[in-house]
Amino acid sequence: MRVIAGSAKRIQLKTIEGLETRPTTDRIKETLFNMIAPWIGDCCFLDLFAGSGAIGIEALSRGARQAVFIEKGRAAAGVIRENLEKTKLNEQAVLIQADVRTGLRRLKGQKFDYIFMDPPYQERLEYGTLEMIGELGLLSEGGMVIVEAALDTDFSFLEVLGYRLVKEKLYKTNKHIFLEQAED
Repeated sequence: MRVIAGSAKRIQLKTIEGLETRPTTDRIKETLFNMIAPWIGDCCFLDLFAGSGAIGIEALSRGARQAVFIEKGRAAAGVIRENLEKTKLNEQAVLIQADVRTGLRRLKGQKFDYIFMDPPYQERLEYGTLEMIGELGLLSEGGMVIVEAALDTDFSFLEVLGYRLVKEKLYKTNKHIFLEQAED
């Protein structure tokens, strides 16, 4: 796995051994960033369930002003630190080693232009995480939440939580959904 573009282009990223994390493949990461590339410069980016940190690091490499990573696993958080040092992007990064709910509470009052979340598949963490993002007001006006999920993940609850589905990109085994806050 590597950084696709920007200041850290081609730098190989470390991933955690075993099945504890599920890194986004380079091809899917490239597709994702091709879709948001025009708006990534100078944004504030939040990477939830960060794993190796590859998504937030890609955002920083492409010009994001800041990236905050929330990852509860000790080994995974260590890998994120190593990857940030290797890419020389640690000055613009904040790593919170905590479960997502605790980490999000620590961010109350901050605003993010992009919030990327890749929770473990089939654990149904999407609803609670999206609900908390809304309750804490973490998404900036005009901002976007991007969720990576299994193809069969049900998002019929989005309207109830105040989100509007903007786009859905399907891959072989998973999907990205792009969400905005619904207008009142």
